[in-house]
Amino acid sequence: MLKYIPIVLIVFLLKACHSKNETNFDRFPEGKAKEHQTIEGIKVENPELELTLFGSEPNFANPTNMDIDHKGRVWICEAYNYRNEVNNVPYRKKGDRILILEDTNGDGISDKTKVFYQGEDVNSALGIAVLGNKVIISSSPNALIFTDLNGDDVPDKKEILFKTIGGFQNDHGLHSFVFGPDGMLYFSMGNLGTGLLDKNNQPLKDIYGREINSNKTPFQDGMAIRCNLEGSKFEVLGWNFRNNYELAVDSYGRVWQSDNDDDGVQSNRLNYVLPHGNFGYKDEMTGADWRVPRTNMEDSVYLRHWHQNDPGVVPNLHLTFSGSPTGILIYEGDALPQQYTNRLFLADAGTNELNSFDIVSKSGGYLLKPKNVLDASQKDRWFRPSDICVAPDGSIFVADWYDTGVGGHFVGDLEKGRVYRIAKKGEKFSVPKYNFNDINSLILALQSPNISTRFIAFSALEKLENRAETVLYQLFLKGKPEFQARALWLLAKLNPKYILEASNSKNENIRATAVRIASKNVIFDSSFFLKMAKDSSFEVKQAVSTSIYRKENFEVWLALTDSYISGDKWYLEALGIAADGFWDHYLSKFLKLKGGNWINDELSKDIVWRSRAKFTPKLLAEIIKKSNTQEAKKYFRAFDFQNGKEKNLALLEMLKANTEYKLLVFKHFDAELIKSNSEFTAILPSLLFEIKNEKDYLEIVSRYEVKEQKEKILSILNKSQNNEIILQAASVLAQLFGIMPIREALAKSPIEENTLIKTISSLGQVDNESITKQLILIFSNKKYSFKIREAAMLAMVGYQSDEKLWDLIKVNKVSKELIPAAKIVMSKTFHSDLKTEFENKFGKPTTNSIPFNVKFLSKKGDAVKGKELFKNYCTTCHVANGQGNDFGPGLSQIGKKLTKESIYNAIINPNQGISFGYEGYTISLKDGSSLQAIITSKTNDAFMLKIPGQSTIISYKKEQVKAVSVMKTSMMPAFSLAEKEYLDLLEYLSALK
Repeated sequence: MLKYIPIVLIVFLLKACHSKNETNFDRFPEGKAKEHQTIEGIKVENPELELTLFGSEPNFANPTNMDIDHKGRVWICEAYNYRNEVNNVPYRKKGDRILILEDTNGDGISDKTKVFYQGEDVNSALGIAVLGNKVIISSSPNALIFTDLNGDDVPDKKEILFKTIGGFQNDHGLHSFVFGPDGMLYFSMGNLGTGLLDKNNQPLKDIYGREINSNKTPFQDGMAIRCNLEGSKFEVLGWNFRNNYELAVDSYGRVWQSDNDDDGVQSNRLNYVLPHGNFGYKDEMTGADWRVPRTNMEDSVYLRHWHQNDPGVVPNLHLTFSGSPTGILIYEGDALPQQYTNRLFLADAGTNELNSFDIVSKSGGYLLKPKNVLDASQKDRWFRPSDICVAPDGSIFVADWYDTGVGGHFVGDLEKGRVYRIAKKGEKFSVPKYNFNDINSLILALQSPNISTRFIAFSALEKLENRAETVLYQLFLKGKPEFQARALWLLAKLNPKYILEASNSKNENIRATAVRIASKNVIFDSSFFLKMAKDSSFEVKQAVSTSIYRKENFEVWLALTDSYISGDKWYLEALGIAADGFWDHYLSKFLKLKGGNWINDELSKDIVWRSRAKFTPKLLAEIIKKSNTQEAKKYFRAFDFQNGKEKNLALLEMLKANTEYKLLVFKHFDAELIKSNSEFTAILPSLLFEIKNEKDYLEIVSRYEVKEQKEKILSILNKSQNNEIILQAASVLAQLFGIMPIREALAKSPIEENTLIKTISSLGQVDNESITKQLILIFSNKKYSFKIREAAMLAMVGYQSDEKLWDLIKVNKVSKELIPAAKIVMSKTFHSDLKTEFENKFGKPTTNSIPFNVKFLSKKGDAVKGKELFKNYCTTCHVANGQGNDFGPGLSQIGKKLTKESIYNAIINPNQGISFGYEGYTISLKDGSSLQAIITSKTNDAFMLKIPGQSTIISYKKEQVKAVSVMKTSMMPAFSLAEKEYLDLLEYLSALK
């Protein structure tokens, strides 16, 4: 069915990829870096800083996450038992471990290792937070709390705080917890953790009564969440992320994080988590993935990937492009050079780096200025920083997974792991001593850069209540701004007067903190927020916008709009969040105040574009009438976020007015609602007649299921020279008519042979079981000419059709004259097992994969020849530097992310590393047919699919689908090349950076 050249799907696990176990491969500089060598491979960019090794194997290995307690001890989550069944590595029967590393003699090197806990319930844990005598472990599906009641470093109690739906044994589930300055727990959950349950498996709701799940009501995909220490009062702070590894919360209550892209598309990002925001990984309304065409689609993948042109999507803070961002923190200490204070730090396991970022306020949002801290990409690319933490003395610790790739699908090394310390040169590791029973010592501890220390101080000061008021107030008056904020969170619990005092601070961050605290205090009415809405600082205005979320207060919202400058998407999204649930009221009064000239005011048009009022569609139509073509696309896209009934009425009125944008109008109706409208059905045929662009024509026919257009679709199918259009036409024919076009062509007397062959070849591109059965009937029936039967045989190229063909070949059910054509089909199969059987039966010579060893991989290849091999074997399913099809992960910077041995292993061992988002599924349809594909997204009413070897997205309505099951094997074959060919291909791929 699929027409393509022989192919190798090199599906790399770009977020979690390793080579197979081995122990003798030379890496750095003449061998695998020993623990005493490892510092040599990491470049420290600032000469004022030094890097030292705190701990390493054999004391621990594979650290996924860490925390540092108030004693300066490093707590590690080990991941040994990660997907053992696909990695062919032994299972640790006792389960994974939670370890404590301690420097007992003050030399800056861990000399004591304790096992705090070991068990299968912490296998592959991705998060740890040490909070006094409690340790919270994130191990999907559970958030576990261990309590050490007697201080012997052995847990006396284990409880489930809550559970997640999904996310087990992958990197896209529950991530680590962090204690916030407000006394709340903050955590993130990747896009495969699809909801929260209490310990009794009942759905958890947020503070507004909404279930926390991915059902688009309103949440979907990855989330940033906070709750109290008891696991209640959940609040979803942001949603629609892909895989947000962990959160960083500064003393002002602002939340920051990184987010991993769909593998290989170089669109990793950093986010400021604007409270209650949608962050655009999937289409907000339908759940469609970023590849699905849409009006006003962004012109670069970096923006398109996150739906940055859509109303209702918070802007990206910063793009880090390639890599795999992991641990993140806001450094509020002073032990490092001054330039690092209040900077954001980010570890990137994919690019072997640690970077810091200066946070700069910019109107309604922020921008970041990056600076490299550590870089091992030139010397030791096994350096894979998985997490970063601040120690009590203000130094920064870095956990290193240390392996050929990132994460844990492939395991290249089960024995190694490192923890490093970054400090000023000559600054020895030390741990400040606090008396947690002394109020003045508690105030000092509250100023610690270490979160575990601050937690103990916060908890103790909170219990002291009014007895702590005086010392807290002194810190609020005289401390650095971040210390003032920490004191304010506690003072506000004692008396709201401190919030009022802070709202008059000269420091905008303190004023904004006051607003955030006031939002949770019922004492503060609209007069307070109205005053703060008129503050000169956008930092404060932003805090006001998100603080009145779900609280009807038009006067405050209107005051906020006065400061909006057209084009400031950050501030516009803050206004949109503030108006959520009140758009009818807010927009009506806003436009009334603006008067009839609102349509000539860019500010007003921006707010209409962002709005979700019942009458917004009518206003969008008015704007479009006065817009140029590019502007019109922006406003047409806004129709996709409106109520279907009102939207259809407005669009229908546009059609009746003979608008110049008829095609765009038809692309934005609610298809299911409008198909029964008589006015619409009367206009549709004339529109289809007018459409000259075949792609647009086929899209409209498919959208509205116009079966009367069969002859024209067939004409396009048989006459087009554009393979993308042919595939689109074939897909529409299969959607509307199944196998009828082939049967009708067969029924003609006499048969129009050339037309029939064209129809068979074109429809054969749709990998559908019903079509496959029809092709078998044709090539098995000798009443048809050899050319027709051969065409049917050659159309059997497809993931499921070649499997059925091989079943026939094995039992000699294919006639001899068609065996040459069958050989062509089987030589292109995606099934590695079938390929091996085929080669054994027909005697095609094979070349086995070369053993994985230093002698082989140390040889040089020819990158120019490797590029040609890539073109011939790989471009059907992968894109590199603009060449190829977007089916598997992009490879344009694969050499920057993976070592040569990782790339080689991914080629020869495909089933050991299937990247998240690229798993194969068998889709069983209600008509009895089935197909295999990647599910890129599930919309409200359809599955969006990619078929092997194609970059085009096709869809099947949910009502057509009977069942969906994940495939146990990769949708790519292992393949064999000669040694020289492997070396050439590896040389080319490893140079893609």
